[in-house]
Amino acid sequence: MTQANNPLHGLTLETIVTKLVNFYGYPKLASQINILCFKENPSIKSSLKFLRKTPWAREKVEQLYLDTRFEVKSSPWSQQ
Repeated sequence: MTQANNPLHGLTLETIVTKLVNFYGYPKLASQINILCFKENPSIKSSLKFLRKTPWAREKVEQLYLDTRFEVKSSPWSQQ
């Protein structure tokens, strides 16, 4: 089975959650994806534990990651 067409290939769930938390913060992330692990005592560890056991929530997080346009700050191709 090949992963050539999978845009998430090579990314760990921890990387995805960490980037989303750094980009949005927990309050905005919780408003976009209504799950308790982003609302009450949020942490990367608790989020990962929940998302690994809950496929529907993981799919929402992965889709938000794909839909998010992260700003590239130090790309050699970005315009100066």
